[in-house]
Amino acid sequence: MANLRLMITLITVLVYLLPSFAKSSESTKVITLPKSLNLTLLTDPSTISTASHDYGNVTTVTPGGVLCPSSSAEIFRLLRYAANGETIFQVAARSQGHSLNGQASVSGGVVINMTCLADITVSEDKEYADVAGGTLWVDVLRETAEQGVSPVSWTDYLHISVGGTLSNAGIGGQMFRNGPQISNVLELDEKAKWFKMLYSDFTAFTKDQESLISMNNDTGVDYVEGQLLMSNGIVDTSFFPPSDQSKVADLVKNHSIIYVLEVAKYYDDPTVPTTVQVIDKLTKTLSYLSGFISMHDVSYFDFLNRVQVEEDKLRSLALWEVPHPWLNLYVPKTQILDFHNGVVKDILLKQNSTSGVALFYPTNRNKWDNRMSAMIPDEDIFYVVGLLQSASSQNVQEVESVNEAIIRFCKDSGIKIKQYLMHFTRKEDWVEHFGSKWGAFSKRKDLFDPKKLLSPGQDIF
Repeated sequence: MANLRLMITLITVLVYLLPSFAKSSESTKVITLPKSLNLTLLTDPSTISTASHDYGNVTTVTPGGVLCPSSSAEIFRLLRYAANGETIFQVAARSQGHSLNGQASVSGGVVINMTCLADITVSEDKEYADVAGGTLWVDVLRETAEQGVSPVSWTDYLHISVGGTLSNAGIGGQMFRNGPQISNVLELDEKAKWFKMLYSDFTAFTKDQESLISMNNDTGVDYVEGQLLMSNGIVDTSFFPPSDQSKVADLVKNHSIIYVLEVAKYYDDPTVPTTVQVIDKLTKTLSYLSGFISMHDVSYFDFLNRVQVEEDKLRSLALWEVPHPWLNLYVPKTQILDFHNGVVKDILLKQNSTSGVALFYPTNRNKWDNRMSAMIPDEDIFYVVGLLQSASSQNVQEVESVNEAIIRFCKDSGIKIKQYLMHFTRKEDWVEHFGSKWGAFSKRKDLFDPKKLLSPGQDIF
């Protein structure tokens, strides 16, 4: 199989990467552009309404117009005018709007609809793919898989843009092996053995996860994640056979928390025998609850696109376009037990109810490039904790207050977390977040966006 390197069209991803150093204005204005620019801004109510909200569904930030560019040259012209025209305004890049707190929005400025430039071309020698920043990862997967090549580090959800995830590193269950999306591109195997195992003991659960991410390609797996099933939340047993689903539900009821280890091993026809041997050895050495393992044999595409099934289900129940007050954290390995006891047991489990998915899995620090602006704990292994809750307009503030209680507990307890997809509103919080990288980060902003026009939704400084 050939390796594939992803070449991202520079201008279409650049505006994702530059955070803003200026607060958005509360007032909303309509942007008008001179005819000489030959640019058409969309200002109709439907377009403006869509651009005013994101997946988080907890903020409303209304732009003055939306540009659907037909070329990178149009983006250049817009940025030049925004910085030097009669009226200076800010600009934000948006594709699927999968941010949580208005990071892809701009009050009174211009939102660039990056999906208008979505495009992917695989080179004839299959050494690289030229991909526009607004292209969806699912389209990258579909196009490259047909030609036997593919990036190998993926987010769980693929209906988001290349530029959007790369600007935040791009994390998922393969990154312990290959680093986040921004770090690596590897070869494609055709199929996946996908299985889940249940644990009642947190220490055994984390020990097995850490063991799996320490193995090499030949003896280990390609994907490791974990989830929490809590008695005060929704217990999804659909991955297990119908005959076992009531048993799984009873486990959660009896133990209050059940830990789900989710693993995948990629393979093709020539590697079937060795894959079977690897899985057989692993299932005999891991410490999951006896009898509580379920395995599916699926295509590579279906495995990576698995979250789409969940989206379709939630959309059919009118539960997709609701507030999403998510909290994403990186937690040092040495403090993960304290985090579990103080947050999962003493905060989350004591709520009347929880709604959504709780992800819990480790990754290797040496797969991350220290030159990137993403901030991670200073330990060889750290955990990704994603509390991906859904809410209603009636209880969204209650869920956000729980998130604040979690952050406060970690700070008071000395647990050195780092937030992912965070949205701070105070400069001192950003300075604390970036730590020793703050000086270099500020200089890059001054160099590449001296007038502070790009990505105001980040609300930095």
